[in-house]
Amino acid sequence: MIQCQIVNIEKGLLYDEYRNVVTPPLGWVFLPAGDAGITRKVTAKKRYWKVVFKKGRRTMSKGVWAPRDIIENAQKEVASTRSTDTYKKKQAYTKARRDKLQSEYEVEFYNTVKKHLRFDEKYKSMETILAAVITEFAIPVGSGTVARTQQIPISERAKKAVTAWMRHQTSNYDNMKIPLIKGKRREVRRNIAEESNKILDKYRKGESVSENCPLFKKVKQIAQNKS
Repeated sequence: MIQCQIVNIEKGLLYDEYRNVVTPPLGWVFLPAGDAGITRKVTAKKRYWKVVFKKGRRTMSKGVWAPRDIIENAQKEVASTRSTDTYKKKQAYTKARRDKLQSEYEVEFYNTVKKHLRFDEKYKSMETILAAVITEFAIPVGSGTVARTQQIPISERAKKAVTAWMRHQTSNYDNMKIPLIKGKRREVRRNIAEESNKILDKYRKGESVSENCPLFKKVKQIAQNKS
């Protein structure tokens, strides 16, 4: 197997591990990523090229190149399996269980966000709205947000989710032109996080806040949109 990487997706060039441009063998076709069942059957034959690309720090799969007959046979086998009543019942059970776990996690994450916010009693209504919108922002399956990781405690996930939401919703971060200097983006994010914590502390202490406070304005907008 040769593992290839798309370094310039616009031109669609494939490079091997030695940075040489390569072309798939005659009779091979491309199978896009997305159907794990078919991909597993294809790669089990040990005759494929895995196409990968970089997205930030992560290496992600674009799909695989493999002989046409291997891919077509895999597609037929998977289609045949998925047409059986046994498979359909198993899928229905799996989905129901997954949905139940997701619902339970939503409640747990929401309560953990509220615990992290811990606003003063006079701002409890804002806390409720904010916890709900941050939970909605952070926990969708496949979102790739920190809320989906199991590598850190849920309390830390909630804290990071609040920080991320405020960075995008109550600061100018998304419109900033950050210089391509190592560590600069991290520095900007750290500074915004510090400012966000200062804002949150006012609500935790029950201090008076201006109607021009970015968090106050955002939560007010959210409440109006939901009414």
